[in-house]
Amino acid sequence: MQSSSYRIKESAGDRLFMAGNYLFLSVILLVVMYPLIYILSASFSSPGAVSSGRVFLWPVELSFDGYIAVFKNSQVLVGYGNSLFYTIAGTFISVTLTIMVAYPLSRKGFFGSKGISLFIIFTMLFAGGLIPTYLVVKELGLIDTRWALLIPNAVWVWQVLIARTFFQTSIPEELVEASQIDGCNDFRFISSIVIPLSKPIIAVLSLMYAVGQWNAYFDALIYLKSQELYPLQLILRSILVLNSATANIDPAEMVRRTQLAELMKYSLIVVASLPVLIIYPFVQRYFVQGMLIGSVKG
Repeated sequence: MQSSSYRIKESAGDRLFMAGNYLFLSVILLVVMYPLIYILSASFSSPGAVSSGRVFLWPVELSFDGYIAVFKNSQVLVGYGNSLFYTIAGTFISVTLTIMVAYPLSRKGFFGSKGISLFIIFTMLFAGGLIPTYLVVKELGLIDTRWALLIPNAVWVWQVLIARTFFQTSIPEELVEASQIDGCNDFRFISSIVIPLSKPIIAVLSLMYAVGQWNAYFDALIYLKSQELYPLQLILRSILVLNSATANIDPAEMVRRTQLAELMKYSLIVVASLPVLIIYPFVQRYFVQGMLIGSVKG
């Protein structure tokens, strides 16, 4: 039997509408891409070209002075190691605690789930404040320790709600009942069934927590005193402050430091963003799936 193909003829209005969409999206793409390209180009330009505003799209007077100045400081490698530790350990702790909180709340048979959920949501509207939080961390003996960056903000309420929604829509009660009939306890069910089926939401939570941990600097600024515990963001901030100091130096050295500090801003952005940019493509597929949680129900 000969198959026939049908082609829907688009009207002039439809073609005009699609052309407008493509034009609008192209403009948005340019608006988003240009700052990224400019930062990358400026980081590979000479200090004089950056400070004089001669960098537009491509690097001007190719130079690695910015990166040399950044990595010349031995504290940068220490900060990189600390940030990697905080990111990996903090993400593991946060994802584990989030799943431990969200999964019981997603089950209908869990007594008091509504009340606990309301109590958790309440913390999104009202917080204790900086000073009470600092006093709690101090009383727990976490000041100037790595735990100060891992424990106080380990669980984010919004991530708990996202994970709870995923478990409600993706882990049916019938699956729980079937496992109970086969003699599977709760811990075995979570490790053997829930975790393997939850790769999308685990990837989403891991990415969100990892980005938050990598970019965090305020908690380190408040709770840490020892430089050997500083994360990368705080080390880079210190480098900028030191290069901005212009007291008791001759005018030529002042100009050189000012130009170098301006160049280092762009180099620091690239250095601080590189790990996240490397990780994101590997979890993008799961991230897209996770962000569609609850959007389609059948």
